[in-house]
Amino acid sequence: MSKKIVFLDIDGTLLDHEKKVPDSTKEAIDLLRQKGVHVAIATGRGPSLYKELRAELAIDCHISFNGAYCVYDDRVIYKRSIQPHLLAQLIQFAKQNDHALAFVNEEEVKSTFACPLIVASFDSIHSTTPEVDPEFHLNKDIFQTLLFCREDFDQSYRESIPHLDFVRWHQLSIDVLPKGGSKARGIHEMIKALGYDMENVYAFGDGMNDIEMLQAVGFGVAMGNASDFVKQHAKMVTKSVDEDGVFFGLKKLGLI
Repeated sequence: MSKKIVFLDIDGTLLDHEKKVPDSTKEAIDLLRQKGVHVAIATGRGPSLYKELRAELAIDCHISFNGAYCVYDDRVIYKRSIQPHLLAQLIQFAKQNDHALAFVNEEEVKSTFACPLIVASFDSIHSTTPEVDPEFHLNKDIFQTLLFCREDFDQSYRESIPHLDFVRWHQLSIDVLPKGGSKARGIHEMIKALGYDMENVYAFGDGMNDIEMLQAVGFGVAMGNASDFVKQHAKMVTKSVDEDGVFFGLKKLGLI
């Protein structure tokens, strides 16, 4: 039988609106393993922001930074950082607009200055607000930068720095990534290294940064709590995360 793997987004997919993993999802993951199906995480978060979740679910295969950093069994399979000259352009443009940034590598998150938008964004994922260190990015690989601003600034950043990708994950924050970076790219690199065929790859997600992933895999499943726009890009829509959506979807697919 062909090897199968299921990639799960975190917020709104693995974690419910109280930022807890539903018991039904834990049961589903156990059932997948019993059937020999590999379970992986695909998220926009950096690995330092979901260590406890990986430990809780015993997941050793994960894609972070929307595909820019891929790890299997503590081995880095693929990584792609933001080029320093592009990061410098972003920093300069953010300064002109008085917008805060947070630099993220595989171990830490540091911000350029304290800002209420940072607090609100990190509170929404039940994560500690990063410490301030405006020079943290110097001489380090930065895989993702968080830009804190409202949606009416999105287009100006995209036009001013076209060689970076801007993906909004929160009404107050945007993920800034290397051009062409996505969960789909990370999945391609991961399955190539692990020897899976894309037709045997499944993915569950609910956010805008999940769209390319849902389209790229053999079978993309949108959570019931996803927007109608995200649902349009999935092959199937399951129930919401608060209604045992992961378990229901896997059951409907015949994977458990």
